[in-house]
Amino acid sequence: MEQNLKEILLKHSNELFGLQVEEQLIQFQKTRKEVEGDLTLVIFPFVKLLRCSPLEAGDKIGKFLMEQNSSILKYEVVSGFLNFVISPEFWISKLNGIHQEATYGYAKENSKPLIMVEYSSPNTNKPLHLGHLRNNFLGYAVSEILKANGHSVIKTQVINDRGIHICKSMLAWEKFSPLNEKGERETPQNTGSKGDKLVGKYYVIFDQQFNAEAKTIITGWESGDFTHFSEDIKTEFNRLEEAKAGKDEKAVKGLDEKIKDLAKNETNLMREAKDMLIKWEARDPQVYLLWTTMNNWVYAGFDVTYKAMGVDFDKLYYESETFLLGKDIVLEGLKKGVFFKKEDGSVWIDLTADGLDEKLVLRSDGTAVYMTQDIGTAIDRFNDYPALDGMIYTVGNEQDYHFKVLFLILEKMGYTWAKNCSHLSYGMVDLPTGKMKSREGTVVDADDLMQEVVDKATEMTKERGHLEGMSENEKNDLFNLIGMGGLKYYLLKVDPKKRMMFNPDESIELNGNTGPFIQYTHARIKSLLTKSASLNLDQTTDCKKIEDVEKEIIKLLVEYPSVIEEAAKEQSPAVIANYTYELVKTYNNFYQTIPILIEENEITKHMRLVMSVNVAKVINSAMRLLGVRVPERM
Repeated sequence: MEQNLKEILLKHSNELFGLQVEEQLIQFQKTRKEVEGDLTLVIFPFVKLLRCSPLEAGDKIGKFLMEQNSSILKYEVVSGFLNFVISPEFWISKLNGIHQEATYGYAKENSKPLIMVEYSSPNTNKPLHLGHLRNNFLGYAVSEILKANGHSVIKTQVINDRGIHICKSMLAWEKFSPLNEKGERETPQNTGSKGDKLVGKYYVIFDQQFNAEAKTIITGWESGDFTHFSEDIKTEFNRLEEAKAGKDEKAVKGLDEKIKDLAKNETNLMREAKDMLIKWEARDPQVYLLWTTMNNWVYAGFDVTYKAMGVDFDKLYYESETFLLGKDIVLEGLKKGVFFKKEDGSVWIDLTADGLDEKLVLRSDGTAVYMTQDIGTAIDRFNDYPALDGMIYTVGNEQDYHFKVLFLILEKMGYTWAKNCSHLSYGMVDLPTGKMKSREGTVVDADDLMQEVVDKATEMTKERGHLEGMSENEKNDLFNLIGMGGLKYYLLKVDPKKRMMFNPDESIELNGNTGPFIQYTHARIKSLLTKSASLNLDQTTDCKKIEDVEKEIIKLLVEYPSVIEEAAKEQSPAVIANYTYELVKTYNNFYQTIPILIEENEITKHMRLVMSVNVAKVINSAMRLLGVRVPERM
């Protein structure tokens, strides 16, 4: 309707306004709930053209549009806004059109350019945690929404399988893993542990030992013992200590952190980890075998977690492969003058002219940093998929600066496609106890959290009953569907840009803006339709009259394609989630106040059932975009 009225105004612009108006002047919006109407035209832009009051301008435009479009029953001008009431026949025709489309709301498949979406991108030194859940659910949902909007999509992840953090887990396992009676160190096979959790355990152990060694060093420095340390270290420690004088608590804490970092770099553990990284990059056979073995443990663990999450990938990239290309690109850029080398041999880029700072791209020992490998990965991807129109990195907002630098470096290296790279920056997930810290081992493990919500959903569903006639497998599938649906929906209903607090108990509640509430409504509709199996609901409706709440439902159904477009444009599954909640709320109001199966008028009953069919269809479709399954019964 909006598009039709816009076309009428543009076509008859000279007749109505005396000149051809620009399309952006024509502004429609939803009618406010406190006034009557289905669609509102903003009048203010036309007042000057018509040289009259807003009331007169609205009346003139309203009369003209009523003459041109028979679906407009009446109009009213309220404070510079022209509100139209659309005929029931128009809304019924829209419902019939929706009813005939099996994939209603979706754009033509592969009708838009190829986009790559990166998500998950874990480190192979620890298991996935709560933060990864938001990341994976967000990346997966954005991929599905883009596909529904017509894009071809490649889902990918880059696995951070190299670097100093990986060496920390490897070194800790070598040094601190206990031997069993067979003389074997701990493995997933001989302990029954999930591989990613076993490796993560040794990352935590490294940090504990590392901090203990640093603390011992600092204690020695405080007592004046600088044996085995350079004069530069002694000078820097004394400078930082002296700087504390007269400073407030916050400043002293910051200086203490600098002292701690100074000590950490002098620990034997850190030296050994750095040596291991150099050996790894040199393909030392022993180090490389250990790296391959431990990474394979982690990959097997990740596969189990991803299956439980219900996410997948089309293409995997490994930083252990792409960092080499990144190093080559850096050396090429060094020759071109894009990068520069410092006295210690490290390679940098100066971005101060662009409002940023200098950024390290290659360490003095020749080893790569994150930026190096991200440069290589980006180039590798566009080499693999020359048709790529864009690439979306789903990464927390703590990395905002990193991606500004990455995209700018790629542009300076002459890669024009860098302008089509974007960072889907999302807020962190907090717990009631505070921010997660993986080194201290205080993160909420993804596997444990998923199991917790499924257990809570199991308990809740058993208390409610309604499980008669279901097999144990069907019950367990339902418990998983409700628990995981609640978890995913809870993490996706919030605008990705916002930081959020996660509460597992709230996620599975049956009331309010929750996944189970939406799932229950779908099951309720399916039960209703089962009871009406004798009616032919494949047919469209020829009803001529609808109640206000029915019109509101149809209006929401009509909005679905534009909701998908908005969600794709904003890269926000929250748009889909909150639309679905609004649709479900409105339908439940209808269900509780309007008779359906007991309606005596067969035409009206048929229309209400056809409407219910399409509400269920859109709920199922929308939730599928979020990676959430909906049940037939609940």
